[in-house]
Amino acid sequence: MLTFYNEHHAQHDGRVEIYRGELVPCSEKPERAAIVLKECERRGLGAIVTPHGVPLMTLERVHRPRYLHFLRNAWSEWIGLDARNAGKDAFPAVWPVRTLRDDVEPENFCARLGLYSMDAGTPLTSGTWIAAKTGADCAVNAAHALRRGERGTFALTRPPGHHAGSDFFGGSCFLNNAALAAQHLLDDGLERVAILDLDYHHGNGTQGIFYDRNDVLFVSIHADPRLEYPFYLGHADETGAAAGLGYTMNIPLAPGCGSNAWFAALETACLRISMTRPQALVVSLGVDTAALGADPRFGLQGGDFLRIGERIAHLGLPTAFVFEGGNAGPELGIHTVNVLEGFETAAE
Repeated sequence: MLTFYNEHHAQHDGRVEIYRGELVPCSEKPERAAIVLKECERRGLGAIVTPHGVPLMTLERVHRPRYLHFLRNAWSEWIGLDARNAGKDAFPAVWPVRTLRDDVEPENFCARLGLYSMDAGTPLTSGTWIAAKTGADCAVNAAHALRRGERGTFALTRPPGHHAGSDFFGGSCFLNNAALAAQHLLDDGLERVAILDLDYHHGNGTQGIFYDRNDVLFVSIHADPRLEYPFYLGHADETGAAAGLGYTMNIPLAPGCGSNAWFAALETACLRISMTRPQALVVSLGVDTAALGADPRFGLQGGDFLRIGERIAHLGLPTAFVFEGGNAGPELGIHTVNVLEGFETAAE
């Protein structure tokens, strides 16, 4: 499997995040990509290459220009406020919630930071833009390689992307890599693409980007948003709008439901994808569905991730896997590569 690796990912290295009123170490850290890369190399998954840079207009197919302009210049503006800011990350303190306007961009930097953010757990750092941009390059290159004849590709990206909307960041995500991959496939000549989001948390950003469109089917299996992040999106009654009605499918599950329930949901998702007859598939590959300490999540184990890859391969579609994340332990690499290896074996 051809892997595109974001070699600049470590330039985004948040110091802390705000969690339950406290500053705690960032959960999304450079070790995540390094662990997966090491496992890819150890198991000889295939060639690992640096992506070609894509033009800004490619990102504008998914993200609003004013948002991209903000992200590109945010760090210089932040340290321009006070030179001492170079030693700390930028966090929002105010958001345009219901009844407040978001169509007029404030001149105040801190107000703009809140305008383009959805939480206080996603620090903006000195290397955020270069890391996110190179990650987006990986995703677009992985999609393009499918058009060149690859059966499966892997975008080893960091920071992740599926929580990022067209004009906001959050959930450790800044640019929506899966959405960019899907949009590139369409721009490169395909008429129908499917996105399968397997992360424990709902891909709210991806859903929002394609919610009123019928050229991208979005299917997500995730923890019930009444209990888990992102909380405000991902319910089963969200099925699309306007031309996109019926092109969103959410399968929320109770945390701790177990692997049998999860695989039943995967089968439902795969059947829905087959019915739509897409010409290619993008997988938002989060492996945080495995137990995390005392948190059972969905209880998936090592061998389960091989089964996931095998089932996806049986869809018979050119498939770009886009890395979203998981707990930064040794199992992160094992579970991720198990999915990819399962796909490769079943696709042979």
